[in-house]
Amino acid sequence: MKAVEIRNLSYTYPDGTPALKDINVDILPHKRTVILGANGSGKTTLIYHLNGIFFPQEGKVTIGGLPLEKKNLEEIRRKLGLLFDNPDNQLFSTTVYNDIAFGPRNLKLGEEEVEERVLRVLEAIGIKDLKERPPYNLSLGQKKKVAIAGLLAMEPEILVCDEPFSGLDPRSGEQLMGIINSLNSRGTTLVIVTHDVNMAYAWGEQVVIMKEGKILQEGDPSLLREEDLMKEASLETPLLVDVFQGTGFYPRTAREASRLIKFGLKEAYQEE
Repeated sequence: MKAVEIRNLSYTYPDGTPALKDINVDILPHKRTVILGANGSGKTTLIYHLNGIFFPQEGKVTIGGLPLEKKNLEEIRRKLGLLFDNPDNQLFSTTVYNDIAFGPRNLKLGEEEVEERVLRVLEAIGIKDLKERPPYNLSLGQKKKVAIAGLLAMEPEILVCDEPFSGLDPRSGEQLMGIINSLNSRGTTLVIVTHDVNMAYAWGEQVVIMKEGKILQEGDPSLLREEDLMKEASLETPLLVDVFQGTGFYPRTAREASRLIKFGLKEAYQEE
């Protein structure tokens, strides 16, 4: 069974602006999927159809085998957690603990189980020291961690993150990526929405490229090496693609590139 199945999805805003046009895509379970596109390409509108913020005007969306319909909304939101690009949109309680506990309490869980879930995710994400802090007084990186913790306390099968690294300094971004990767290693299906081609190239297993409400292409990250496709999407090719252009090598991460460079230098030195 597919984690997410979208068929012939179209959506038009109330002012008549077309936002999505005949979207067809499958998101596979346990995989790392990137929805990539320039600003205004329809990425956020698409993911708002995954947990019922928007409902299809045309077409069908299925989450973990459940059609996106009002009668299934509670169960779908248990299956799929959505991290907004601005964490202030989902943090509203007086303490971090209560923010994280909000979802499990809505599931009508006993307070003992609520506490167990909250303490477990606080430990897993490394924010136990923030438990009694007011969310409004945290840094952006801390707020994003708390927002993820609130979603994880619901134990979702699928986590969708809208521009999760936007506005973060490099250290906070690395910490957040570590959390996201650890979730995937434990079997969570992950979807990241971004315009960052370097991140998409390095991290994604499945890449969905969007422009003007349509899917241009969907496949593995090698798509991002296609210069004409990237131009059509109003995106640059990844930096490592440009650096290694014409070499026959296609490293996707800085670590892979470093190994290739060291190997090349060693070979050159031995030839001398």
